[in-house]
Amino acid sequence: MVVEFLSFGVVLAIAGAAAGLIAGLLGVGGGIVIVPVLFYLLPAAGVGEEHRMHVAVATSLATIIATSIVSARSHYKRGGVDVPLLKSVVPSIAIGVIIGVVIGGRASGAMLTAVFAVVALIVSIHMAFFKGRQLRETFPGQPWRSFIGLFIGGFSVVMGIGGGTLSVPILTLCNIPIRRAVGTAAAIGLFIAVPGAIGFALAGWGEPGLPPGSLGYVNLIGFALIAPLSMALAPYGAKLAHTIPNEWLSRAFAIFLAATSIRMGMSLM
Repeated sequence: MVVEFLSFGVVLAIAGAAAGLIAGLLGVGGGIVIVPVLFYLLPAAGVGEEHRMHVAVATSLATIIATSIVSARSHYKRGGVDVPLLKSVVPSIAIGVIIGVVIGGRASGAMLTAVFAVVALIVSIHMAFFKGRQLRETFPGQPWRSFIGLFIGGFSVVMGIGGGTLSVPILTLCNIPIRRAVGTAAAIGLFIAVPGAIGFALAGWGEPGLPPGSLGYVNLIGFALIAPLSMALAPYGAKLAHTIPNEWLSRAFAIFLAATSIRMGMSLM
């Protein structure tokens, strides 16, 4: 039992380190790593099929709060956050998060897994094969800006990610440079993770069969093991994002998303 717990803790710590680097490097909040790791580890902790994706999503959102603060701060110092754009989309993102929490809290675990796999695969295909293509010269104005915010907020919170998975490709399609898109996405993650984690904590309040140390669907033990290393390594990822070639950055983003999508999709078969 002790060995299993220690092994569980080591894997979560490694996931936290990887999530921090990826959060800073790609602006994805680390959820693209945390959700699959928790998804596969939670059954070992006695979490049933009906709850494991909810717990994975909710706990991931909680850790993204810490990671996004550090990552966004690092990008902001380097001028990588588009503050006016961020302010203009935050209200609609917040509404999208509320809608996503209501739907995600009631959806089945299989449905949450399917959404994660499908959306991640679509975005990875875009980054791998359509990188550099642009649909617009500038980011659209209202009402399209609000629709985009609703989409990013709603789907991101259901997937347990910080928003970069969706906002980075959308921003780059609108002629925003990849590094600036990554930095802005890191900041967007904070506005998704805070209300998202609170919402899933409330949605899971009193549910039977949740692992020890849970606050609703948010597992505080998982948070305590993952968050510290994520916060410590996020600035190094942000530093790398401003030093490596743009093409490498886009390819790394696509590879991580494709690998995650395939693994999650296979679990439904």
